[in-house]
Amino acid sequence: MERTLVLLKPDTVQRSLSGRILARFEEKGLKMIGLKLRQFPKETLEQHYEVHKERPFYANLVSYMTSGAVVALALEGLDAITVVRGMVGATNSREAAPGTIRGDFGMSFSNNLVHASDSPEAAATELALFFPDAAEVVEWTPNNEPWIYNVGEELNK
Repeated sequence: MERTLVLLKPDTVQRSLSGRILARFEEKGLKMIGLKLRQFPKETLEQHYEVHKERPFYANLVSYMTSGAVVALALEGLDAITVVRGMVGATNSREAAPGTIRGDFGMSFSNNLVHASDSPEAAATELALFFPDAAEVVEWTPNNEPWIYNVGEELNK
């Protein structure tokens, strides 16, 4: 199983879309293993977006992400990173395909509703930053797992 971080950005929270977006991930079959609603400190978000530090939008991005509440999700599933990124859609919401989160709910390039880890390395780093205490991530097995995956073929490799 692969783990990934999803951040529901301040525009998602302000527009009361958090539940609808979380439901999409759950309905897909991804398992929620961590969830928190916080206004994260500037230092945390500066560290998170450090890869963009030299880009002209960095200061605005950090300011936007510290402007309100953010929902941090830790999700788990087979190929979770690729699955989540496909569900999220293109960065520019106006260009995102219908059926994706950004395609269905967004109109902005900057206020694009969701952050999703883009690689296993990024996911590990981001999960450690937003869920630093191991007790914040819950190990559990959903009772519907055999209906989500073919356990014999996909999970017992």
